[in-house]
Amino acid sequence: MLGIDPGLSRCGYGAVHAGASGTRARAIGVIRTSPADPLPQRLAELQGELRSLIAELRPDVVAVERIFFQSNVRTAMSVGQASGLAMAEAVAAGCEVVQYSPNEVKLAVAGDGSADKAQVGQMVQRLLGLAAPPKPADAADAAALALCHLAHAPVRARLARAQLTTTGGRR
Repeated sequence: MLGIDPGLSRCGYGAVHAGASGTRARAIGVIRTSPADPLPQRLAELQGELRSLIAELRPDVVAVERIFFQSNVRTAMSVGQASGLAMAEAVAAGCEVVQYSPNEVKLAVAGDGSADKAQVGQMVQRLLGLAAPPKPADAADAAALALCHLAHAPVRARLARAQLTTTGGRR
């Protein structure tokens, strides 16, 4: 499971694995691009880094934060571009793609849809047994996305099975 907190300057990623011995972190960090570089170059750099990351980690599912609200149009555009790249690269690699809003992630990880970044970081630390909360916050948010999907996956699977049952196997 790979979580992506999209951004053009800092794109957080958090890969987690749920196994018999519990949930553990595989990789947590950020991909950075320089604001001094031209936009097309930054997008190409981010795309290449995402492609490499997905190829290395080979996740079954990639969870990307859904853009819910941005008051700054410029920020919303760059986050949207980064989000689109992450989803396209995940699909091209054969991964399932899911999206969660920031409130859904906070509720799943911290038990409070209005939790602040420090609370999310502390819960990621606890849930993954890390020595400290992941830094920067983009990395913690990405790991929280992956944990959110792990919490939602059983419900999503049951809903998909129920839909197949009620439609006679047709979607």
